[in-house]
Amino acid sequence: MKIKICGLRDNFEEVLALKPDFVGMIFYPKSPRYVGDCQDERLRRRLTDTKKVGVFVNADYEAIIKAAGEYNLDAIQLHGGETPQLCEFLRQDFIVIKAFSIATVEDLAKLEAYEGVVDYFLFDTKTPDYGGSGQKFDWQILQSARIKTPFLLSGGISLDDIPTIKSLKINNLIGVDLNSKFETAPAMKDVKKLTEFLDTIKL
Repeated sequence: MKIKICGLRDNFEEVLALKPDFVGMIFYPKSPRYVGDCQDERLRRRLTDTKKVGVFVNADYEAIIKAAGEYNLDAIQLHGGETPQLCEFLRQDFIVIKAFSIATVEDLAKLEAYEGVVDYFLFDTKTPDYGGSGQKFDWQILQSARIKTPFLLSGGISLDDIPTIKSLKINNLIGVDLNSKFETAPAMKDVKKLTEFLDTIKL
């Protein structure tokens, strides 16, 4: 199972030592985990063992490309109303993850337009904002869906969810996205909890 640890900033190097598959850096100014004002040059270095993901919300192409260059991003995660055309264009140079906010089965109807133009979907809990709620949606919504694109499960995942995650039988579920339940403060990750999660999920 692939592990993405999102919202990194303040103890970036400690989390990298865990060797997750992906680490996410948030480029949405309204997020408490926004990296744009951080002067730590270590956030900008190129990685080899872990894919570095930039998370954007309705940013224009030029802003995405600028951040991708400055921070040596491997992947782009789009969390707003970005078009399939933008996803396909970015995919020429980056891994593309398209996030969708889910509350009911009807929210899955929008997936079809993005099948085949992104590398991964990410399903998060629907809120008035764009993610970061620390709340789970009903994962059973995904059980009967015909999702062709590999996807990551997100939204309030904690250590307590490991048994449920292991028992899920959902087509193309390939990983999880960890964020707020593994923090001591926004953008300060609880490395002990993350280590426990990674060790246990692989058992």
